[in-house]
Amino acid sequence: MAAEVLRKGGTILYPTDTVWGIGCDACNEKAVEKVTVLKNRPAVKNYIILAADLNMLSRYVVQIPDIARDLLAVADKPLTIIYPQGINLALGVTAADGSIAIRIPSHAFCRALIRKLKRPLLSTSANISGTNSPASYALIDKKLFKMVDWTAPPFLEEGATGAPSSIIRVGLQREIEIIRP
Repeated sequence: MAAEVLRKGGTILYPTDTVWGIGCDACNEKAVEKVTVLKNRPAVKNYIILAADLNMLSRYVVQIPDIARDLLAVADKPLTIIYPQGINLALGVTAADGSIAIRIPSHAFCRALIRKLKRPLLSTSANISGTNSPASYALIDKKLFKMVDWTAPPFLEEGATGAPSSIIRVGLQREIEIIRP
């Protein structure tokens, strides 16, 4: 049902490997606009997207730097990597410089949903901009449930860390910059 809502341009509340998120099809410009309005978020702030695996990731970045593959192979907690150049995504998803932040989640429901959708999932914390990110279903602002088109049942959050991912920016010449440890 969640994948069908996403295909129709809808928005969802769902658990990830980190915190609960608000999501939509990262390739659907109108859906991305809905999320931006729903969160009361500045349109110039870029998003994180979730991909099912390296194969999917390769369709949304110009090039996967070798250092990114190395980091993904050794990551022992959720890791978001900022790639130099995103492609094939809705307007408003990539940063002004064209870069894109992507995570391959380890959360079973989240990965299954992305695979069913067959596109990356926009992922932003399930809160209104400027308020705290909810570490669990119980902490989601009740207003958000009425603002999205579908909400995952709370039992699906099992396996989430409740903390945001690490974020590392990578370059094509093996450069790395730690944004959030």
